[in-house]
Amino acid sequence: MSDETGTPQPRLLPDRFRQAAKPGTVLLRLETTQSRAGALDGAWWPRSRNIGAELPGLVSALTEHLGPVVSVGLDTDAWDDVPPRVVVDGRPVRIDRYPVGDDTVIITRGDRDHFSLLVVPPLAARDAALAAMARAVQAGGTDSARQILVATGIGAGPAAEAP
Repeated sequence: MSDETGTPQPRLLPDRFRQAAKPGTVLLRLETTQSRAGALDGAWWPRSRNIGAELPGLVSALTEHLGPVVSVGLDTDAWDDVPPRVVVDGRPVRIDRYPVGDDTVIITRGDRDHFSLLVVPPLAARDAALAAMARAVQAGGTDSARQILVATGIGAGPAAEAP
């Protein structure tokens, strides 16, 4: 896809990614506007804190519609046993480590194209998780990941039961 100048434009994700995924698939929602003016570009609800098990599904889903993912930035304190890279569909994906505790992952495709995703904690209650994911994809939203988690009851108090 390109504009009148021939400059490649990011491909939009189909509407089916705006719906919560069925069990056995990646739980992912992404904003489907070209403006990407909001604080977040989407939300991801991993099933565990095992990044080696969770990341390949996320990267595969994103690669299908956005093109190759070259790196994922995340807070290593929020995950178990973070490797320096993972191989997804035969391609290495670098894991950039940030001790920031900001409830996000940063997906990078190409040299400078970054997508910021809210990470919903694996043990979040289903309704709260879906509400947080919906709020993260609101076009032009200005709430941070932490604000969304607190507003939906995920960031306050003890963790809820797994989905």
